[in-house]
Amino acid sequence: MYFVIDVIAPVFVIVLLGYMAVKVNIFPANGISALIAFTNNFAAPMLLFRAMLTLDFATALDPKVIAPFYVAGLIGFVLGIVLARKVFNYRPGEAVSVGFGGWFTNTVLLGIPIVQRAYGVEALPIIFLIIGFHAPSLMTIGMMTMELSRRDGRPLGVAILDALKRVATNPLLIGIACGVTLNLSGSSLPKVLDDATKMMVAAVLPTALFGLGAALTQYSIKKAVLPAAAMSATKTMLHPLLTWVILVPVLGVPHEISRAVVLLAAMPSGINAYIFATYYNRALDVATSTVLLSTLVSVLSISFWLWFLS
Repeated sequence: MYFVIDVIAPVFVIVLLGYMAVKVNIFPANGISALIAFTNNFAAPMLLFRAMLTLDFATALDPKVIAPFYVAGLIGFVLGIVLARKVFNYRPGEAVSVGFGGWFTNTVLLGIPIVQRAYGVEALPIIFLIIGFHAPSLMTIGMMTMELSRRDGRPLGVAILDALKRVATNPLLIGIACGVTLNLSGSSLPKVLDDATKMMVAAVLPTALFGLGAALTQYSIKKAVLPAAAMSATKTMLHPLLTWVILVPVLGVPHEISRAVVLLAAMPSGINAYIFATYYNRALDVATSTVLLSTLVSVLSISFWLWFLS
């Protein structure tokens, strides 16, 4: 139990600090988006870039390890859509937005800090590979599903082109691509750039956690509490459970590798679930409530998975 507390307590203290800083007007609310933009567009891509520099691809790029994370998430996405349609009576486009909240994982703002604290930097290469494909693949699948589901959707070709543009311009993927290119070329960074990128990497964890806490002040749990609770349970419990079942009993992936992937799957819904809902203007109340509620619940769910995986 001390190990669990030692891992998650400092993380959520910084999240709470960010939340309280905005609430008591020490940190400006209009600076939240800028702080998150710095984390997602600069600091985190730099972290992924440096991680790719020394990665042994022959060892790390194993579909048997990476695929279960996505397969389990896709099951949760489909289940979320079905629940939204059949149980909560949402329209098709709204149901896709609801299900997306139970699928998209907070991999950067919470995933990286907690996995690193729990299992050390040696657990991060696999995590970085999952993160590299996470936003582009999930946003693309989500957009395709939305365009096929909602009645007022644009032509499918336009949606596909838009999705491809998002993939090509995703900062996290650009950081990974640059790191992979430099790794495979056998070149090394000049000392000035090496030191500069190291300084940027050092900013990732505190700014990510503080920014997440600050961003949570913009959300509230209203009448959408029931669907938000269902999606929170899907994200924080079902997703890691299915990931563990596929990785360990089915595929027999070693515990030292599988535990980091399962713990990443246990992270709450990411802010992109809210962005996705605002982009299509579908089920905004559920998206915001899911992000907030799943983050609050994750204090307990992450503790459980840390205990279970230990």
